[in-house]
Amino acid sequence: MVLNKPAFILLLAVTHSAIAFSQNLNGFWKGTFAMRGCFPNNNIELQINISNGMATGDSYHYQDIDNYVKKKFTGIYDAERKKLSLREGMVVTYHIPHRCVICVKDFDLVYSREGNVEILKGQWGGNVINSTADCGIGPIILTRVKESAFREVPEIKVDTGTIRLDFYDNAVVDGDSISVKVNNRLVISHQRLTAKPITTHLLVDINNAFHEIEMIADNLGSISPNTALLIITAGEHQYRLFLSSSETKNARVRFVYETAQQAGPVQR
Repeated sequence: MVLNKPAFILLLAVTHSAIAFSQNLNGFWKGTFAMRGCFPNNNIELQINISNGMATGDSYHYQDIDNYVKKKFTGIYDAERKKLSLREGMVVTYHIPHRCVICVKDFDLVYSREGNVEILKGQWGGNVINSTADCGIGPIILTRVKESAFREVPEIKVDTGTIRLDFYDNAVVDGDSISVKVNNRLVISHQRLTAKPITTHLLVDINNAFHEIEMIADNLGSISPNTALLIITAGEHQYRLFLSSSETKNARVRFVYETAQQAGPVQR
């Protein structure tokens, strides 16, 4: 059977529309926006997950990976209009100067594509957390990126009390020596990595919700760089991380206290 020309064109148009409306927005989106206050440069990263028209995920408002606020967001995606409406809610963790206040934001965004660049463009507005004080409004443009800006510092979510950290030499025992800081406080000093663990503990709970572990290479051993296997025991969960430090770069990992209940109702 041969389709006449008008029917064939109509079929192509319908197929193209279906593909456009079913666009998958899941992933990492990064942009900047103008806002008075804490940071000289305001970056935003949205880590979006959409299922059945409902959006959830994490937002990072940051100057750099050491100065940031992380929040949960919820929202709705209208696939036909390509419109994404998000509302930030619970603050998961933050690391900002004492003079700063946290802005809880809303986003109204529309998806488009320019060549190979995928774009979310629209408006943002917000209020100072736990108040009605305005903290700004304005345009915002985000583009899809392959990786999170925070990929260099692994972030592990935990909901338990005491965490055990065991440092081992990775593979060949070659004389590596390390020091370890927890929240910039020295807890392990100039200890040699072997097949037996160097062990330290830390407490993670709602009152101690954020911890950063930094491994410093005291030397490079006989095989550069200084590498370690870190085994993390958090309640019934265990994680294995391979850390690498050099004379110019230390290895870091962050722990954030986050319970299942924290993914609940949005605060506003």
